[in-house]
Amino acid sequence: MTRRFAAAALGAVVGLSVFAGCASGGDDDTAASQSLTVFAAASLTEAFSELAEDFEAANPGVEVRLSFDGSSGLVDQIASGAPADVFVSADEKNMDRAVSEHLVAGTPAVIATNDLTLITPPGNPAGITGLDSSLDGTRLVVCAEGVPCGNATVALAESAGVELRPVSEETKVTDVRGKVTSGEADAGIVYVTDATAAGDAVEKVGIRGASAHPNRYPIALLENSPSPDLGQRFVDSVTGPTGLAVLAGYGFGPP
Repeated sequence: MTRRFAAAALGAVVGLSVFAGCASGGDDDTAASQSLTVFAAASLTEAFSELAEDFEAANPGVEVRLSFDGSSGLVDQIASGAPADVFVSADEKNMDRAVSEHLVAGTPAVIATNDLTLITPPGNPAGITGLDSSLDGTRLVVCAEGVPCGNATVALAESAGVELRPVSEETKVTDVRGKVTSGEADAGIVYVTDATAAGDAVEKVGIRGASAHPNRYPIALLENSPSPDLGQRFVDSVTGPTGLAVLAGYGFGPP
């Protein structure tokens, strides 16, 4: 089944509402049960694309519509009324915000962990050796503070006693990776899973102490889910052994 990927920019509420009509008309056992909208952190793009395909295969007639963005931006969209059934954050801070604003039904469940790493273009032409003085004068790109990868970067830099001087701060970790793979940056700080997904397009440079600042990924059914029964089934599939195995296959750590 062809999947429609919604662009999850902050201004996408209107566009997202187009397919909301499909998910909100009728009761949960009719038209609504045939589509499911999942808002997920950008670092989950590859893993959740596979999880969505698996769920569709196990539930004939169901279409999973995925929207990827920075976790804070996704919460903004949900709070503004963008229709969605399930939310997956790249950190607990943004999920806690969703809970405090009564956007979440039930208790979120952590499904994975992730650490940060440096990436460079192949061959590491700038000679980056880690989160140290080798970054001075380089075109470093990081996630903006406020989004999960940015918050983790700040914490890691502070613990290392390093002052970072990035040339760009992005709202999605995949944009950091994109600037490195396109040659616009000498180095970027991303999740290990993003480095793995980039394959030979990047070179990974480990960061000492990164494992002390892991990001934890919680998933939750949303309070205003147009298809709550279907949404809960999706959550159950992701939190089950098969779903966790898929996440592990993309390099995520255990919850």
